[in-house]
Amino acid sequence: MELREERLTRYIEPLREGGSLPALAEAGDGFKYVVKLRGAGHGSKSLIAELIGGMVAKAFKFNVPELVFLELSGLFGITEPDREIQELLRKSEGKNLGLHFLGGAYTFDPEVNEIDPLLASKIVWLDAFLENVDRSRQNPNMMIWKKDLWLIDHGASLYFHHSGRDAAEAALDPFPYIRNHALLPKADRLEEADKLMRQAITPRTLNKIVDLIPDVWLIDDESGKTPSQIRDDYKLFLTTRLANSSIFVRQAIYEKGQGPYVSPLRGKWV
Repeated sequence: MELREERLTRYIEPLREGGSLPALAEAGDGFKYVVKLRGAGHGSKSLIAELIGGMVAKAFKFNVPELVFLELSGLFGITEPDREIQELLRKSEGKNLGLHFLGGAYTFDPEVNEIDPLLASKIVWLDAFLENVDRSRQNPNMMIWKKDLWLIDHGASLYFHHSGRDAAEAALDPFPYIRNHALLPKADRLEEADKLMRQAITPRTLNKIVDLIPDVWLIDDESGKTPSQIRDDYKLFLTTRLANSSIFVRQAIYEKGQGPYVSPLRGKWV
């Protein structure tokens, strides 16, 4: 499991729709990418969440834009007149993350566009598993491209890593924020989705995805841990959460109004 590496060659424009101010740019392979920049907002943690979230979604066979490591040189975007953006680019020199630009895609509207209930349930499961707080009705982060549904922008996943919470403890979070998910009203097959999703991925695959995180994204972590130790935390979180998926599935069923609330006690439902 690996990602291609390309060098950014042409800055096109900032994408001001995103809170982290990603850029639209072209790389040496001639393709356009939405570039998530290390110097923005939450820094490398946002890129880590995007990498893990996108690759996990891909492992589950969802349509996800190709992820590519993108090298940004000191002269990249030098003609950009906005001083704020220039400062952001200078803080982002080195390895960043790009998503293949889906030219001509349009936003999926959960109120208008139809979706199969099982697929909706699988996407809700995925976002509860990743603790992705950013697939709401106001900002679904789903696109229609070439008549297919594509999932984009997983940078708000794994929010536990911003708080310094213990990874094993965080993995047992029931994730009540799922109540805001754009597809929860249409997710009528959550228990079936849980069974299928748990069968579709292994701890080994999750560990391989985490191993993709570059050291340079981990060395500025404020925890004082080594890159290897930080990767172990992500692995512990993901594998523990997979093994205890019933916690967040039952929470989603409750938030949907289809089941009683059952409080978690020491990671077990009673």
